[in-house]
Amino acid sequence: MRISLKFGLLIALGVMAWVVVAHILFPNPQSKVHSLGAVTFFNLLHFSMIYLGIKALERQSGDRPTFKEGLKTGIAISLVYAVSAALFFVAVLVFVGPKWMEGEAANPELPVAMVALRAFAGLVIGTMVFGLVYSTLISFMLAKRLSNER
Repeated sequence: MRISLKFGLLIALGVMAWVVVAHILFPNPQSKVHSLGAVTFFNLLHFSMIYLGIKALERQSGDRPTFKEGLKTGIAISLVYAVSAALFFVAVLVFVGPKWMEGEAANPELPVAMVALRAFAGLVIGTMVFGLVYSTLISFMLAKRLSNER
């Protein structure tokens, strides 16, 4: 549990830092930095932290984790990240308002609540789906294999 908290919160902190710095340096919410740059950075960070979390599990147990242990760790890291990032974006919405929301600028006729709900659903569901994919790939590559010798 400690591993998932540590690495999930590290991802969330990286996302928070990216969002704050990107919005200070590039105030236009429709800039490529906020769309393409953010997606690339978030996914690379997510993948690398799941990898590092599974490697930390290996160091902690002293043996390579099984596929199931690695998968569970990666999904737990993704869950911590999804919840932490969603709470951060709720705070941004409350304190900064919708001016940082890319979707708000693209769809001015939709109510802010609907745009925010879609964004949060996309964040949580997308994070968990990508976390499942990343965890599966990484766990498969790092998992303990059964020996062919009997």
